[in-house]
Amino acid sequence: MRSGRMRLAMALTGVTTLVAALAACGGGDDGGGDGKTLNVLIGANTQYPEEFAAWQKTISDKFKAQTGATVKFEQFASANDELTKIQTSVVSGSGPDVYAVGTTFTPTAYSTGAFVKMGDAEWQKVGGKDKFNPATLGISGPDASNQIGIPWVSRPFVMAYNTELLKAAGIAKPATTWDELTQQAKQLTKGDQYGLAVAYKDNFDPWKFVWGMSVQAGNPLVDGKTARLEDPAVLKAYETYFGWLATDKVVDPAAVGWTNPQAVAAFAKGKTGYFLLTTTTATNSLDQGAVKGKWAFALLPTVPPGATSRPANGVEAASILSGDNLLVADYSKNKDLAFEYVKLVTDSETQLDYYQKFGNLPANAAALQSLASDQKLAPVTEAAQKSVATPFTGAWGDIQLALTNVAVQSLPDLAKGSIPPATISTRLADAQKKAQSALDRAK
Repeated sequence: MRSGRMRLAMALTGVTTLVAALAACGGGDDGGGDGKTLNVLIGANTQYPEEFAAWQKTISDKFKAQTGATVKFEQFASANDELTKIQTSVVSGSGPDVYAVGTTFTPTAYSTGAFVKMGDAEWQKVGGKDKFNPATLGISGPDASNQIGIPWVSRPFVMAYNTELLKAAGIAKPATTWDELTQQAKQLTKGDQYGLAVAYKDNFDPWKFVWGMSVQAGNPLVDGKTARLEDPAVLKAYETYFGWLATDKVVDPAAVGWTNPQAVAAFAKGKTGYFLLTTTTATNSLDQGAVKGKWAFALLPTVPPGATSRPANGVEAASILSGDNLLVADYSKNKDLAFEYVKLVTDSETQLDYYQKFGNLPANAAALQSLASDQKLAPVTEAAQKSVATPFTGAWGDIQLALTNVAVQSLPDLAKGSIPPATISTRLADAQKKAQSALDRAK
């Protein structure tokens, strides 16, 4: 019997009777791949959907030629979809053989005990542990001996800026504090030109701003088994984030309905000073827009709002430790095929092709090293070095969603032009309860 499903119930659902009813003995690996189907869960690429579909076909064709098996991709479109799929598939003991999940969801998956733990033999099946950039292994498990996440791609967060607009505004260099960024954004805003492009309606972006500002202020959001979402640093973070649109007026009002690809497109038109919270995945879109040759990457500010320097307990978090990990389901009857798929998509040639198409940095060490001469990537490399992992707890998926929901609930107010601090505090109180409940279950 799979004890992982019982741990899933305790960590995610708390319904042990349901797990007892659904749990079943898992099947073994059937060996060869002829005529088989390998099911892979992967996040939808809303920025380059047609190119992503073409990539999936290419990979499936290559995998078919190598193994005789077919790859069937299933896509999720939001963090909530991602978490739900992990919960339902693992509890039922059926579903995808391979999961491509965001790094912040790896702790949630680990807490279920339902994914293959990577020992020496498993690492060898995908080409060896030293195949990967060591930094990308930072959130593969709670420690080096207990890892389930196989690094696939890396996405350190940075910001893009319009070099021409900053120069015209008399701004010598990009901001390094959040307050300085707000001030520069005001200098840049005039007529149909705005200081910042921000994706307020994105499914993944909002909580990252809040996490970064809070950690920089010395509040980690999770302190052992205690949630700290009602800390003043969190309220200040939301006030700053919402304030860019509601009070500072440095963001296009239409941004209240923007997802990340729409914010990219707005910046690419050449009428915005900064595009916040982006990755190398935006490169192709920017180089095809009006900003071609007029943009560069810079670190996101690392000094919290309301300060000119980080407090003694503040962390220089330039980015979350971000990217995607590949996980092999322990219930899978196709584990050998699953590892062959992982090896294929993490090999150097495949990784570089994926980077050229979509901008995700390789997790493959050799492939990443081959990009070292590209000066445009220097701030991204620095962001990777200054990335900080989100808390490794099975509760993090729920905490992340609770933070996101504060933004989702605030969109109607934001559209009207103002959000009172008391309203944010009320929503944070609710988020705190959900976060603490998730932590209590994860014990």
